Amino acid sequence: MTARDLATRDFRRILLIKPSSPGDIIHALPVLAGLRRRYPEAQISWLVATPFVNLLERDDRINEIIPFDRKRFGRLGRSLSVTGEFWGFVKSLREREFDLLIDLQGLFRSGFLSMASGADVRIGFADARELSPMFYTHKIPARADEDIHAVDRNFLVAGMLGFADSPMDFSIAFDDADRAAAAALLEESRIEPGSPFVMLVPATRWETKCWPAERYGQLAKLLAERRGVKSVLVGGSSDIASGQVATDASGGAAVNLCGRTTLRQLAALVQRSAVVVTADSTPMHMAAAMNRPLVALFGPTNPARTGPYGRMGDVVRIDLECSPCYLKRIHQCPHDHACMQRLDAEMIARETELRLG
Repeated sequence: MTARDLATRDFRRILLIKPSSPGDIIHALPVLAGLRRRYPEAQISWLVATPFVNLLERDDRINEIIPFDRKRFGRLGRSLSVTGEFWGFVKSLREREFDLLIDLQGLFRSGFLSMASGADVRIGFADARELSPMFYTHKIPARADEDIHAVDRNFLVAGMLGFADSPMDFSIAFDDADRAAAAALLEESRIEPGSPFVMLVPATRWETKCWPAERYGQLAKLLAERRGVKSVLVGGSSDIASGQVATDASGGAAVNLCGRTTLRQLAALVQRSAVVVTADSTPMHMAAAMNRPLVALFGPTNPARTGPYGRMGDVVRIDLECSPCYLKRIHQCPHDHACMQRLDAEMIARETELRLG
């Protein structure tokens, strides 16, 4: 089947593979929106890692969410029961009889699942990693531009399938229950309905992407003193300790809500926030998707590739020859983590106050 045939074929059963992370899932939402617009009657399924199902399960553009238990299936070959479960999972994919599969993850595991699904048309990136391109029937051509944003890279598939003119729709679906849960957390934090607050994100998956937690506390203290605005700290359960460090440094100006929200409740909080201050993280992508005021702190990663989409003016970074380095551990850095350490609380307070105004 030629590329021209792809653009005109009416696919009926579609599987989108983008299991993780939440920020990467948000980067794929315009593809989902385009697929639904291009194939309004199709059955669209999304294969997603189990911890991130919550982010997608209220999205009515998706007919079926297929949870993938990456942690459990990581024992494939070492556990007889898990191996049996995995092949049962593969069998269930084949039974769905997909005619179009789009792999936006581009790793061996996702490539293998694309082939194992039995889909007639399997699309993935020509330059995907871990030999995954060998599993695809059609390949999205590689781009020479290394600084192409992840959103634009994903959306290259739109040209192959005939929906390149579809708008970039980043809608994150959450419901009244999520809004109520967010409102209850704010009430508990003594933030009145309608009162502005600043959202601070003290941790990310890479330790090198993190701004020191105590500086978030210093920032919260400055904003309370100058603008009378309270701050809330958000993150997962693994970020509770970092949130507490920031809370302690804030002198009572910040409340630690780390580990207390689902992904959809977090999105509801982002929507309510006056400004989001964060490193390269899930709340950053949520804020960009919902067009909320944002201060995005960057160091080891490239904002042109993974920054807030269309919001480069909200990126704050120190211009260093070594950045971006993509190192994940601080002990690997020969420059004492200068890219983040040289961002001081006063500098970020000024940027935040501009957006509060």
